[in-house]
Amino acid sequence: MSTYLYSAVRTPFGRFNGALAGVRPDDLAAGVIAALLERAPRLDPAAIGEVVWGNANGAGEENRNVGRMAALLAGLPTSVPGSTVNRLCGSSLDAAMIGSRTIETGDAGVVLAGGVESMTRAPWVLPKPAKGFPAGNVTAVSTTLGWRLVNPRMPKEWTVSLGEANELLQEKYGVGRDRQDAFALRSHRLAAAAWDEGFYDDLVVPVEGLKRDEGIRADTSLEKLSGLKPSFRPDGTITAGNASPLSDGASALLLGSADAAGRIGLEPLARIAGRGAFALDPQEFGYAPVEAANRALARAGIGWDQVGAVELNEAFAVQSLVCVDAWGVDPEIVNTRGGAIAIGHPLGASGARVLGTLAKVLRERGERWGVAAICIGVGQGLAVVLENTETSK
Repeated sequence: MSTYLYSAVRTPFGRFNGALAGVRPDDLAAGVIAALLERAPRLDPAAIGEVVWGNANGAGEENRNVGRMAALLAGLPTSVPGSTVNRLCGSSLDAAMIGSRTIETGDAGVVLAGGVESMTRAPWVLPKPAKGFPAGNVTAVSTTLGWRLVNPRMPKEWTVSLGEANELLQEKYGVGRDRQDAFALRSHRLAAAAWDEGFYDDLVVPVEGLKRDEGIRADTSLEKLSGLKPSFRPDGTITAGNASPLSDGASALLLGSADAAGRIGLEPLARIAGRGAFALDPQEFGYAPVEAANRALARAGIGWDQVGAVELNEAFAVQSLVCVDAWGVDPEIVNTRGGAIAIGHPLGASGARVLGTLAKVLRERGERWGVAAICIGVGQGLAVVLENTETSK
């Protein structure tokens, strides 16, 4: 049995402390669930076998199983179960992978998958004291991004910042500042053009008056990008311009078996043909999508020479470039409608975004096979191979 993607929708991705700052993450999630169901009016919500939802931070308003909370807030029957997945940046792609396995085992015919993150609203946390009434000060730790409350048994090389980890990556693979900035410029230009041409009109639902991704800078240039100061090392190559920004947003996917088409009332967009996961040393996380994608392709029974489109989440320009180099694919088939450097990277929502975008790009380009991939902090990567159902007939 195969799993098919029937529909995809997301919010616009907002800047940190931007237009979506006033919206709770569980409300963002509920909104895209409701929007997805509106696109499948024949689907009885009670027929949804599972809601699988991704979220990375899980420390604030999205705690207590945001997948279940969002389903309830969206008005799904209380009989529809829901769970929350945390694989950091890969959470919603993992949710889609779990959902596809649930369908393929026959445990459900229809699964709603997706993810959410409000990096703006991620709270500060305080550890509990080891004993009562400590005399000293305590420090509140931000849960927005990266390591927090680190176990002292962890080797220090594993717990470097995400930016420093990517500086190490650019040293290892020789990806200079000029190439990173050019990649970032391409991301902004392609994303702006995609919005101008209407590509995202049916993939995105407005929230709080925000209609487009808030972080896209259509007027940026190589001169502007090259003028930015390094963010992690005084002589480094990574800047705020060639890395993805902190973001808020949610994404949702409607998955089902072939037999579910009649109940859903939609024709499938794509088939999930292969899945792959890979892990390596935590500080090398940016390179993990390389083998994850290779494994997904092997399970789909195809090679890179058959792939016509790639959606790779652009956590950093450098990690994106080393992955593309390692795969040996034509860079022009990668992120043809912009990537996370421009669009944004709300951690738990990005995996579902790249998968939904890939399905539409395959249709747009008339390509049969595509790969969606994402790097994940603490040394992991995930990938999914999609087959365009139009070209496979």
